[in-house]
Amino acid sequence: MTRFSATTQAEAVVSAPRSEIWDVLVDPALVAELTPFVRRIAADGDHWHWELSGLKVLGVGVAPSFTELMVLDEPERIEFRHDPPDGGSERSGVEGWYALSEVEGGTRLVTSLEITLDLPLPRASGRAVRAAMGGVIDQMGERFSKNLLAHLDATKVA
Repeated sequence: MTRFSATTQAEAVVSAPRSEIWDVLVDPALVAELTPFVRRIAADGDHWHWELSGLKVLGVGVAPSFTELMVLDEPERIEFRHDPPDGGSERSGVEGWYALSEVEGGTRLVTSLEITLDLPLPRASGRAVRAAMGGVIDQMGERFSKNLLAHLDATKVA
């Protein structure tokens, strides 16, 4: 197995109150419903266990699952880091954060995340794997954003 990582960052002003966006982002069932390729998210206290549906990366099928420790600093910041259960081994994980701040016309929502996968591919394929992972991440982000806006009956202001 070779470990591959891809990162993404996004920022937008959303025409919804910060409290409404916060409520969505801390609801694991709703996050799962709004996020493409996510089969389910099970919460156990401050740990969320994510199960994704089958994805293809350079022809290799994967169905990642991973556990994240959620650190909530209401109403401004959500941080998450890969934190598998004791004795557990997970071949994927995510590290990142959401930041929410009130601005004129709505809420500035900024996110940053890094996804890591162990795949049965040679290290030499790294550039192609990262590009494929980036495409999947971008698609997930765009569709989550569209679904979030529809759920909130909101628009992107900027």
